[in-house]
Amino acid sequence: MLLEICANSYASAKNAEDGGAQRIELCSELSLGGLTPNYGLLKKVKTDLSIDVFVLIRPRSGNFCYSNAEFEIMKHNVALCKELGCEGIVSGVLNEDQTIDVARTQELIDLAGNMEFTFHRAFDWTPDPFVAMEQLIGIGANRILTSGQETSAENGLEVLIKLKELAADKIKILPGGGMDLSNVGLFKEAGFHEIHASLTTLIPQIHHTRIPMNSSKHFSESFLAFSDPDKIKALVKFIQNG
Repeated sequence: MLLEICANSYASAKNAEDGGAQRIELCSELSLGGLTPNYGLLKKVKTDLSIDVFVLIRPRSGNFCYSNAEFEIMKHNVALCKELGCEGIVSGVLNEDQTIDVARTQELIDLAGNMEFTFHRAFDWTPDPFVAMEQLIGIGANRILTSGQETSAENGLEVLIKLKELAADKIKILPGGGMDLSNVGLFKEAGFHEIHASLTTLIPQIHHTRIPMNSSKHFSESFLAFSDPDKIKALVKFIQNG
């Protein structure tokens, strides 16, 4: 059984390699569900380590419906991953009704070329996972990272097994979400060939206890945060005119 580690830093990537994992999904900001890692991290990991690197292509937190500008950013990042010699990308796009945006996802798959393409856990938001799986098979995705549309892969095991059986050898089903020593045996017994886990340990660090640098309002998937043009214009006008 292949182990893919969701690595959010260089240290996590190296620990994955040193620990014997066969692949990483390289990302940043696990608290937001994962975002695309920066160039410096990508370059350092590909230069120093030999583990297979799949890169998360997700330009922001929140939903998986992207503007034209955001989609262009995603395509630039896919091209960068190809240039750096990454083995795969992990991405995907949804429509506003949470169905697969087939055209845009197909474009990412085509751009990936010889890199493997994993459709990420946006899959767990789709209204019908079996229809979504057939669509992804049709456009050439290599695998689906999913918790079986539950909060954890263990809770979604029944759906995961059904997906695996229907997928046969047409697409790989990669269970992920709450995977650890306590439940991995369930997936091994069910015949899964790959699993996805972060296996995170939290280490206390020195920080400023009075002034936090994070903001709880940015953690809601129900909202998108952006700089408001009207507020910007109003402040610029005040600065200029008093």
